[in-house]
Amino acid sequence: MAKNKWEDANLFIEPNINAAGVHVWRFEPVLPIDVNFWTFGKLTPIRMNRHEYFELLLADSGEFTFEVLSRSVTIRQGDLFLMGSTLFHRLSGHSGAKAKGISLFFLPDVIGPRYGFSDDTQYLMPFLAQDPRFPFVVPAKTGVPGKVLGLMRSISAELPAVSAPQRLLVKTYLKMILALLAVHYAAYQGSEAVFSRRRQDLDRLRPVFEFVDQHYHEPITVQHAASAAHMSASHFARFFKQLTGQSFVTHLTHFRIEKAKELLAVTDKKIAEVSEEVGFCSQSYFGLTFRKLAEKTPGEYRDRVAALGTGASRFQGRVGAAVPGDSRRIGLA
Repeated sequence: MAKNKWEDANLFIEPNINAAGVHVWRFEPVLPIDVNFWTFGKLTPIRMNRHEYFELLLADSGEFTFEVLSRSVTIRQGDLFLMGSTLFHRLSGHSGAKAKGISLFFLPDVIGPRYGFSDDTQYLMPFLAQDPRFPFVVPAKTGVPGKVLGLMRSISAELPAVSAPQRLLVKTYLKMILALLAVHYAAYQGSEAVFSRRRQDLDRLRPVFEFVDQHYHEPITVQHAASAAHMSASHFARFFKQLTGQSFVTHLTHFRIEKAKELLAVTDKKIAEVSEEVGFCSQSYFGLTFRKLAEKTPGEYRDRVAALGTGASRFQGRVGAAVPGDSRRIGLA
C-alpha cells in the first residue's frame, strides 16, 4: 500500500471475513505490522467478527460506532479505539463521507509470546486483558491518541521495512505506542487469564465454524451445530450468543449471504442456482434476506460488482484463503 494512501474500507473489511467470523489480513511475512488510511463512505453491513491481529483505530475525522458483543462503543475525532483478538465486534455506524480513520494492525508475536508473564507481555496487556467491560476508547483529551498518531505515521513512513534498520525502527515505534497504552491502562483491573479463558471458549466453537464451512449448502439446525460442539442445544445457543454477540442462526444466515455474494461476483450462475447452492430452500426468501443484509437485490449486487470491475482477483495480494483462527497462511486475520 502506498504511504498515506486513503482507501475505501468497504473493500477490505466484510470481504475478508471467513467462515469462523475471523477477519483475515495479509501482512508482509518478514514484519507483520501494517498502517492503513481508510475512508468509509456509505455504511455497508458488516458481520460480527474478530481477528488474530491486534488493532488500533484512530478517528481522523467524523464519528464511529462499534458493536462489541452486545455493547455499543463510540469514538469521535481524535479518539483511539483498541481491539484485541478474542472479542467479536463490528463497525455498526459512522458519519458517512466525513468518516476517515487510521489503523494499525500487528500480530502480537512481533513483540513477544502471548502466553507467559514477561516484560514483553506487559506491552500487550491492554489487549490481553480485554473483556466485555473493558474501556476500549482512549479519549483525545488524554493526549495519548495524538502521540500514538505521530508514531503510527512514523511506522507508515518506514513500510515496507525491507532493511534490518527499518525493521528495528518500526518495532521501536510500535513498542513506544504500546508503552503509552500500558501506562494509560495501568489502573484497569484485568489479567492475562481473561485472554486465556476466551481463547479456550473460542476453541470450543472451532468445530462449529468448520461444520458451517463444510455444510452451509445443506439444511442446518441449532441442534446440528450443538452436536458439533458437544453441547446441548439450549447450552450451545446461550454460549454462542454470549461469545459472538449474535445467535447461531444469524451467523449462519450472514455466512450464506456472503457465500452468495462470492458466487454472484465470480460466476454467471442464475440467482435461483445461487440461492440453492448457499442453502436457501426458497428463492423468494433468499431475495428478501439478501436485500436486507446487502441493501441490494442479488441482481443489483451482481450489476454493481460488474460495474466496479470487481471479482475474484480484486483483493488478490491483500487477502488469503482463511483457515479459522490461523494467521500463518498470510505470514497474516
